[in-house]
Amino acid sequence: MRHKTLSTLLITGLAATTMLASSQAFAYGAGDFFTRVGVAKVEPKSDNGSLAGGAFAVDVQDKTDFAFTLGYRFHDKVGIELLAALPFEHDIALNGDNLASTKHLPPTLTLQYYPLGGTEARVQPYVGAGINYTFFSDEELAIGELELDDSWGAAAQVGIDLLIDENWALNAAAWYIDIDTDATVNGAAAGTVEIDPVVVMAGLSYRF
Repeated sequence: MRHKTLSTLLITGLAATTMLASSQAFAYGAGDFFTRVGVAKVEPKSDNGSLAGGAFAVDVQDKTDFAFTLGYRFHDKVGIELLAALPFEHDIALNGDNLASTKHLPPTLTLQYYPLGGTEARVQPYVGAGINYTFFSDEELAIGELELDDSWGAAAQVGIDLLIDENWALNAAAWYIDIDTDATVNGAAAGTVEIDPVVVMAGLSYRF
């Protein structure tokens, strides 16, 4: 009887230890490095300003492309994440005609808060706030030369991970980024282009 009781206790203890270890491994928290990869759509706001003293209304077009992030959780509920991507190329309509284009690279660093961090919850929402630097290149203009200045701005973020297993998760996220760039046309100051996009991304998350 004692042997049966002891065996039962050992089996129960082993099962509890295994479940605890599994929960600890499953829980997202401090010390996790992660990457998120997917397809992102950059949607500039509808009114992007004007150039040449109001002669040209500016409309920066949407663009969808590949994007990825790298992040680290230095606390169960707090981490940082860097949004990166290949350069996005946008057509720019002036008075309704596609007369210009530019490429831009918008690395964005956010400090994130995970309200359910450190638990085994399979749904892990998060919010973030931070800073963006946008680098413009390869500007083109059908009626002259266009130059767009690089931009610094604030950023805000919301997202959610739907955990699949200890390493993989489905991810959806959105950023609002403040991007305002001063434009030069044929060497003369022409005005400010207010892009201020919402970036929506869907894909997979992997933690190391």
